[in-house]
Amino acid sequence: MTKTTLAFAALALAAALPAARADGSAEAGASKAIVCTACHGPNGNSVNPEWPNLAGQNAAYITQQLTQFRAGQRGASANAMVMTAQAAALTDADIADLAAYFSAQTPAGLEADPSYWKAGEALYRGGSHERGIPACMACHGPVGRGNPAAGYPAVRAQHSVYTVAQLTAYANGTRYSDAAGAVHDTKNAHMMETIAKQLTAEDMRDLASYIQGMR
Repeated sequence: MTKTTLAFAALALAAALPAARADGSAEAGASKAIVCTACHGPNGNSVNPEWPNLAGQNAAYITQQLTQFRAGQRGASANAMVMTAQAAALTDADIADLAAYFSAQTPAGLEADPSYWKAGEALYRGGSHERGIPACMACHGPVGRGNPAAGYPAVRAQHSVYTVAQLTAYANGTRYSDAAGAVHDTKNAHMMETIAKQLTAEDMRDLASYIQGMR
């Protein structure tokens, strides 16, 4: 692991998010998640590459994202605005239940583009010392399962189209903006923005392809 990777990992641990509520019920979340199926698919496995897979995502991360959607702090894209409207009426208990449900599901798995995934694997696992890019696995884990204690999301089997869109939003600082353009970064988001700014469009494509094929 490079010094750059260690430095980012240390920052990441210092910026750990609080744990999700422990009283979320996956059983209650299953009935509440029915409305989510239209976009995120059965059991959180989306069939539209622009909408994220939620199956297997850790509860801490889902809780944080739904809370920010509810507050109107997760961007102004068309998809983000749909989620903002959907989350507006959610209570803390609803969010905890939905987080418990989706975290208990199994991602179906997708295939990586054979033209790009090798380059993506090298960047995900080793980063680039010369360009100041830490290995993605330092926070997201060697097989993309994330780090629930720190609030780092699982990324395995995520649609490459969605991943590129999110990396692009991190790079231009719009992922956590509100309708007025004000930015509401989390500590972890600030770290991701710093990293994403170092990525080229080709880097994002390669990483997204590798991540899509991870199991």
